[in-house]
Amino acid sequence: MTLKRILGMAGAAFVLAGPAQAQGQTQSQPYPSRPVKIIVPFTPGGATDAVARQLAGRLAARLGQPFIVENRPGAATVIGAQAAADATPDGYTLMLSGSSTYTVVPALKKQLPYDPLKSYAPIAIVALAPVVLVAKNDLPVRNAAELADLARQRSQSRALMYGTFGAGSAPHLAGEMVAQAARATLVPVPYKGSAQLITALIGGEIDLGVDTVSSAAPHIVAGKVRAIAVTGSQRAAQLPDVPTFAEAGMPSVSMIGWYGLVAPADTPAAVRTTLEQAVAGIMGDAELRKAFAALALQPVSLGPDAFRKQVAEELKVFGDIGERAKISLD
Repeated sequence: MTLKRILGMAGAAFVLAGPAQAQGQTQSQPYPSRPVKIIVPFTPGGATDAVARQLAGRLAARLGQPFIVENRPGAATVIGAQAAADATPDGYTLMLSGSSTYTVVPALKKQLPYDPLKSYAPIAIVALAPVVLVAKNDLPVRNAAELADLARQRSQSRALMYGTFGAGSAPHLAGEMVAQAARATLVPVPYKGSAQLITALIGGEIDLGVDTVSSAAPHIVAGKVRAIAVTGSQRAAQLPDVPTFAEAGMPSVSMIGWYGLVAPADTPAAVRTTLEQAVAGIMGDAELRKAFAALALQPVSLGPDAFRKQVAEELKVFGDIGERAKISLD
């Protein structure tokens, strides 16, 4: 065999082996080896966006690659949720969203382009967001028991009215939980947001309102509205004198928002483990916990098993509430 032919064969072998070798090197590169995108299905500036950006900065510092937040709002978070579900399951597209995406919307809307239990690989729940039931100052109630008594005394035409963020919103479901716990009728009144709801409550347009603690706390502290109870297993740091619904005798009022990070389903186990460990590590950061507290959020680090359990339980609870109260997003 001539030297020329041997060199030619060797060259051909090198050319053929090159792509395979390069592919093997790519596959063996540690994750992440390039920037990671975190989809947020809300507009910039809100609490979900703030949580995502806090996580992104610290994940980048811990894992050595940029984590970039991409806002994909629209259709009650469905647009961003679908984009995350359809993304390549390689760990380079994640989603950070509130519980409405994972449980509220799926429980109340039959046709969705994603399945909250099958479309995602859960990484962690990172924060809890309690809500508070507030009353106008001249409503003659001081606690949940007095509220229940007053609500039962009212006829259907004079039922107490409570503000929400629209049909199927977290405040709407929380209000229905209160109504069921009180064994009374409460009438939901939709508003476009916290500012409009609180203004209506102060002005006496409505009797009650369900709002996030972060939005309502300044008005409660200022004496413009009265707090009845907060959701969650512990009192809100911003409202230490306000009892939880469990303390107030309504333990079934358990609506509490939360924020969770997911990857697309079928993301490799090694990638998921890297992300799970990184998130668990950064959630112990004192500055991150302080930043979450400033947003009236309770920082937590609940892994994939707790995430799946939370979703499954809430889908059933909210589905039952929606059916009884005839709430639908279809």
